[in-house]
Amino acid sequence: MLAAGLGTNASAADVPSKVVQTKKSTATLGVNGVAGRKRSALIDVSNVAKTDLGAGAKGGKKPVASKGQVRTAGQPTGIRKPSATNLTRSDKNATSSDLKKRPASGNGIAGQPAKKRIASNSKPPKEEDVEETENVVPQENIVVEAEVTKVNGTKHTHVEVFEKEEEQVIDEDVPDLDKEDVDDPLMVSEYVVEIFEYLKELEITTMANPDYMDSQNELEWKMRGILVDWLLEVHTRFRLLPETLFLAVNIIDRFLSAKIVQLDRLQLVGVTAMFIASKYEEVLSPHVQNFRHVADDGFTEEEILSAERFVLAALNYDLSYPNPMNFLRRISKADNYDIQTRTLGKYLLEIGCLDHRFLAHPPSQVAAAAMYLARLVLERGPWDATLSHYAGYTEEEIQPVLQLMIDYLSGPVVHEAFFKKYASKKFLKASILLRKWAKEYVAAYGNALQEETSLREEASKPRTKH
Repeated sequence: MLAAGLGTNASAADVPSKVVQTKKSTATLGVNGVAGRKRSALIDVSNVAKTDLGAGAKGGKKPVASKGQVRTAGQPTGIRKPSATNLTRSDKNATSSDLKKRPASGNGIAGQPAKKRIASNSKPPKEEDVEETENVVPQENIVVEAEVTKVNGTKHTHVEVFEKEEEQVIDEDVPDLDKEDVDDPLMVSEYVVEIFEYLKELEITTMANPDYMDSQNELEWKMRGILVDWLLEVHTRFRLLPETLFLAVNIIDRFLSAKIVQLDRLQLVGVTAMFIASKYEEVLSPHVQNFRHVADDGFTEEEILSAERFVLAALNYDLSYPNPMNFLRRISKADNYDIQTRTLGKYLLEIGCLDHRFLAHPPSQVAAAAMYLARLVLERGPWDATLSHYAGYTEEEIQPVLQLMIDYLSGPVVHEAFFKKYASKKFLKASILLRKWAKEYVAAYGNALQEETSLREEASKPRTKH
């Protein structure tokens, strides 16, 4: 029965191993063997077979294809080379440059693609029929992906060619420290660079107005420092995360930038800010009763909850504050996670919460200055290219914030709770060590730093008309 479907010149070697299916093929012939409906051009070159020639073929050597041959044409035994005589009408519209750009039906891996195995029950292809593009090595910036699907016994290969995305170029002097975290999904080393770029863009939008106290009628900067110093004590008593403290201070400053608060309600704003920040950052936040208790029952629970709704509405429910602790950990990675340097850096970072002059600087710059000064005190070496790269600031860009830190440390102790917290052995007596160093530094280099700071403060004050 199978032999009946063969042409007069067909041999038994052309018979496929599977039973010929009765389903019509996609290629049908018209009168005199001329193709009635042309198959559209395919991207997959492995799916292009030679079109049988009709009666008008040169020399008439090849006979008109019979039904059996048409059926077997849907199952090519090898890869055919497209030429000008065997292309359909839509294929002829393609230029020669398009044919050269067609990829080999490889496995998507750069390099020499493997040739397909020839089935034992089919004819071996001739040398001139093997596709020339198989021997072409793909370009470095080109990726070839092939997907083989099998429909009704016919294999179809879908080939996609696209350009590689350019990898991030890092300076030769700066090692890529994120490679060691590739196996740790929590470190998201694939996206860490984009994440910190986004955080640096976001921190500008979440900064408070550095001059918001000018619009407050009953408040002063000194009162803000007393409030934050008291919140530091509450933060230590509840054993909260460092991120909770920084977010609470940011909520206070942003709220005071938008609303005018009376003096007797300032503590309520501080308690509410800590309550909101603990809900946002902590796994288990303290209950509202605990915050009422630390405030000496000066406010009821209903007042705290009502203030919570009012503060969140004033901030438009935007708590996406880039925490400076994230930037400090990023720089500490370039510092080989030195525990002493990072402990001193935490102390210096919290100075920015207490001193209002740091409001004019973004958290990333304060974190870079904290790590710079900590390394300077502990004599950990210069601020090299690696630290500058992962901090995002050069040594010159850090100087304004560094001068503010030294000025604060060289002055008298104003915030007692903050000083006592970091005077313990748990924090390596950071407050004692840094204040001692700052006084020696100022004594050695004179009072030029203090004079420059005082001149800058006088220039920033508004002039009164007489």
